[in-house]
Formats: sequence, C-alpha cells, structure tokens
Amino acid sequence: MTASTGNDKDLAAPTGPAQEAAAVTASTEVVEVSDVAESAETTESAETADATQTTEAESPETADSPEADELTAQEAGWSPRPGAVRGRLVGRSARSSRRSASARRRRRSSTLVLTLALVATGALWSVLAPSGSAADGTDNAAVREGRALFLQGCSTCHGLNAAGTVSGPSLVGVGSAAVDFQMSTGRMPLAGPGAQAKRKEPSYSQAQIDQIAAYIQTLGGGTEKPQVSKEDLANADLTYGGELYRSNCMQCHQAAGQGAPLTYGKYAPALTNATPEQIIEAMRTGPESMPVFGEGQIDDEGAKAVAAYILMNRDTPSPGGHKLGSYGPVPEGLLGWLIGIGGLLGVCLWIGARQKV
Repeated sequence: MTASTGNDKDLAAPTGPAQEAAAVTASTEVVEVSDVAESAETTESAETADATQTTEAESPETADSPEADELTAQEAGWSPRPGAVRGRLVGRSARSSRRSASARRRRRSSTLVLTLALVATGALWSVLAPSGSAADGTDNAAVREGRALFLQGCSTCHGLNAAGTVSGPSLVGVGSAAVDFQMSTGRMPLAGPGAQAKRKEPSYSQAQIDQIAAYIQTLGGGTEKPQVSKEDLANADLTYGGELYRSNCMQCHQAAGQGAPLTYGKYAPALTNATPEQIIEAMRTGPESMPVFGEGQIDDEGAKAVAAYILMNRDTPSPGGHKLGSYGPVPEGLLGWLIGIGGLLGVCLWIGARQKV
C-alpha cells in the first residue's frame, strides 16, 4: 500500500528533466491555441467591418444613421466599440459639412454667373438698342397719316387691315417700294378691271404716297423705297448698265426702252417716262408680268447702272437724224422702203412720162 502510494505521487508530480520538458511543451501549445483564437477573432472583425463599410457605401441614407450601425453590427455578430461608433459619426458629420459647404459655393457661383449675364445683357442693349429721337416722332406721324389715307382710299379693295379681299390682294409684306411704284405711276388706285393696269397721272401727291408707303412698310416689312441721288447716276458705269439691260430687259422692253406687246393682252410698258426710282422699284418688286431681280442677281450698283443707262439712252440726241421713236431697225427699214424706194419709183415714172411727150 505504501509503495503504491509512492508511485501515484511520482506520477502526479513528476520530477526530472523529461517531465519538465513535457510541461513546457504543453504550455507552449496552450499559448499557440490562444494566439490562433485571437487571430481568428481579429480576421472575423475585419471581415465584418468591411461588410459594414460596403453596406454604408451602397446605401448612403442608411449609413448616415447610428441605428443602422448598431443593427449592422448585431447582424454581423459583433458589438462595435463606442469609440469607433463616435469616430464614424464624427466622420459623417464632417462629410455632411463639406457637402453643405460645396452646395453653398455652387449656389453662390450660379448667382454670380446669372448676375454677370444680366449686367452684360443690359450693357449690350444700351449700346445696340435704337435710341428715340425727333425723327421717330416724325415717322410715327407719317404712319398715322398714311393709315388714315389708306382707310379712306384703299381699304375698299385691300381690306381694313390690308390683308386683302376678293377685289384686291394683301399688302402685308410688300414693302414701301411696291406702294411707291404702283401709286407714283398712277396704276393704283385702279381705274378699272383689265388685263393690265395702265400708267396714268397719279391720284395722290408724292408726300401722301410716302405716308401710305410708310404705313404699309410697318405691316410685315418688305422691300423699302430706294434712294437714288444725282451723284449715283453720274458715277454709274454706263457700259456695265448697258450690258445688264441688253441681257435682262431688252427682250421685253425693246432695245431703246419703248416697250413691246406680250401675251394675253399684256405688254411691257415703255420706259420713256420712268424715273430712276421707279426703274429700280420695278426691278425689285416685279409688277405685272415682270420678273423680280433681287440683289443676288443684280446688286444695288448694277440696278443704278441700268437706270442711268436707260436715262442716257432716252435723253441723248440722235447723231443720225430723227430717232423715229427709237423703235429699232425694223421700223427704220420699213420707212426706208416706203419712202426711199417709193420716191425713186415716182421719179422714174415722172421721167418716162416726159419722154413720151
């Protein structure tokens, strides 16, 4: 019994080098197991923190609330430290402050840009806007007088607002050039229905015509009445004007501007009484059967050159004798046959009659 008790004591408390080495090994294994457990807990905490940050990035609204942090931590199975929660709250507050400051800066920048744009617009308007003057008052008076004259003498055919009726076309957008041509040549007011309006003495004075033209010009704009001075006619290129006239006008108005018949009872009128303004107005507006020659076809310089050529061709005396109406070679040849050859035949007959006696 005593020996067996001694053996048991020896087994419970071993002594010697071998027993001491075994005890050290066992304690080392315990330390290693605890280190592995701590490493596992650290890894799990890091993964949970990454999942929490991902959730905050995907849903900003939920990430901004402390309750969401606690819920996420509880679902992940770990409890965040109070200091870490406070750090995240402080970080979110800083980000919210930065966003608010950025929004305020954007609003201030937008306000500044809008203010500068308004100031620039006002400056441009003050520079480019037409300024009022006494001339504007004169123009307004002319327009009022022109409207009164229009309502009195033109509205019966063209309507109270110049929009046209079954008896007359609309005058909206025709411009003052067309009005001046039609009224200064006496074609309007129309004397009576016909294939073409004839030229006659005007029914209105030039001042009244200008007033009506000013009123019509306000109704949609249009081609304005040209201004031709004596200097423009004196400085015009007659050679260039003659080329343009022979290329575009001679076919209807004849080489010397005496006019010629057209189809369906219409005709190209003679240019013997036309003024330079009326010639250019006819080119720009195309009355009756005449085509419109815009500035893309004949510019202002060319139009003045054509008018100067017509006036020169009309007023220059003929070096060969009487012009015979400037109707061209056919009437002159016919007159030569009738008078020249007929006269020679008469002389021959007179000589033969004397010889018989």
